[in-house]
Parts: sequence; C-alpha cells; structure tokens
Amino acid sequence: MKRLIYIALALSLAVACKSSHRPATDSEPTNATTEQTAKQLNFIPALAPAMLPQVQKMEYMREHYWDKFDFADTTFINQIDSTKMLTAFAVYATGYIPDSLAYKYMPRLMQRASTSKRMYTYFLMLAEGVLHDPNSPYRSDELYIAVLEAQIASPHYDRYEKMAPEYDLQIVRQNRIGHKANDFSYTVANGKSYRMYNVKSDFTIIYFNNPGCTLCRDITNAMKESAIITEMVRKGRLKVLAIYPDEQLDEWHKHRADIPSAWINGYDKGALIDREKLYNVNAIPAIYLLDKQKMVLVKDSIDVGEVERVLSQMN
Repeated sequence: MKRLIYIALALSLAVACKSSHRPATDSEPTNATTEQTAKQLNFIPALAPAMLPQVQKMEYMREHYWDKFDFADTTFINQIDSTKMLTAFAVYATGYIPDSLAYKYMPRLMQRASTSKRMYTYFLMLAEGVLHDPNSPYRSDELYIAVLEAQIASPHYDRYEKMAPEYDLQIVRQNRIGHKANDFSYTVANGKSYRMYNVKSDFTIIYFNNPGCTLCRDITNAMKESAIITEMVRKGRLKVLAIYPDEQLDEWHKHRADIPSAWINGYDKGALIDREKLYNVNAIPAIYLLDKQKMVLVKDSIDVGEVERVLSQMN
C-alpha cells in the first residue's frame, strides 16, 4: 500500500503538467454518465486466482489486468481522477511487464486503447507520465519505446502528428541499457579537450550537472558521501566524469571547487552533446553508469542508491 501511495504522489506533478492534453466536452455529463464515471473513478484491476503459483499470477495479470476497464467508454475522460489512473498504469507497466516483454504487452495495451483517438491519446498521456516524464520514479525507455513505436504505427494520427513521437523515439533509443554509450568530447579548465571513450577504468559515471541546480548539489553531495563510489574512485576502478552541458561558463568556473578533485570536471564546448542529440540533457541532473567497454548499466538516473546497488553487484 505504501508503494502505491508513493507512486501516486510521485506522479501527481506529471498529471498537473499534462492536464492540458485532456479533450474538452461540449456539455455536462448526464446522470448515466455520472454513474459510469464513478465506476471508472474506482477502476480496480483484475485479480489473479489465489490458487495460482506466483509466476502464473504474474502471467495472469499481464493478460487480464485491464479486463474490467471499458476502453470504449470515452465519456469519463474529463472526470477521471488521472492520478489514480497513472498509479494503475504504473503498477501494470512496472509491476508486471519486464523489459524483455515490452514489445509483447505494451503494443497490445495500446491496441486495446485504440477504440478511439480520444482513448488512445489518453493512454499515451498515461504512458508518457509514467514511463518518460523526468519526475516519474518509474521511467523505462524500453517500455516507452514500445509505446512510441505503436503510436507511430497507429492509424489515429497523420504524418504531421507523428513527427513529435518520431523525434522522441530517436532520443530514447540513444544510450539504452545494455548498449554502448555515445562518445563525446569534453573540455577541462585548462582548455584541453578529451574523448569520453578515452577515460580508462572498470566503470565510468557520467554526471550531467548544472552549478545552479539544487538537486545537482544534493546528488553531488550524495556521491561524495557514498562509501562505494569514494573507495572505487580511490582505487582507480571508477572514474566520475562531471559534465556541464551548457554554454554559460562563468557559473561553471565559479563552482568548479564544488566538484571533488578526484573527479574529472569538464564542460561541453559548443554544447555539441545537446545539438547532436548524443544524450538527453533537457532534464538535469542525470547520471549514467558505464562498464569498462562503455556499455550502459544505469541510464539517465537521479538515484545515487541505484548506482551504488549496481556497482555492488558488479564489484
């Protein structure tokens, strides 16, 4: 129960930001519509039979989670409590759909939502809020890629409407977990430039940050205080590459001392990382953890604990 409450709270900002996507209605709902809306406001997912083993319960929920949801009823969209729906979507997508099954179940869900363009667009909003919004703790590129590909293939949208998801798909396909990270050039305080791929260590943390960002300061402090990060840096097994991705260098120079001397502190000269779309730096801070071959282990995270857990598993 605490987990569900946390999901709802964490996703509430995404709901507020996306409320403008809700289709408008021309009239007030009838009594019948109100009854339907109340039913939808209390949407309860299907329950797996109690006698099933856990593995089969998971399979059952993947197949039947949405069985009680009426995808043909679009009258509820203006009245629905979207925070609850975001929670329901988050539980389904992140609780029952592993990355390995993304391409089986996420397109299937979007197909069920394709009863109308209004319903399809609503479920796209849920998917974006849970799987892609930087404020969501349950972001998943693998699941979101499957949703975007389904949207691009959908007959509900014309080629102009598909331009935005095509762009988003290009971005989220970059630096996927289990794939090689994009290389880039960075410049240090003395003006010399180097390539990220030339950083030699068992592991590399790429830490996109901004000196004026409160969350960046918190993450910097968390990494400074991390026993495993500090010890691995000391032993030379981990390099932390702190990158300032913007072009206003006065602030970067002013705050250079905030970055530990044991880290590599650089900036993106010419803002090429953003201009060439090598990494998504629209929402920073962002942490990437790479292995020795520069394969991505953690992508676009703000959770130092996640990095510590992966390092501990790999150590």
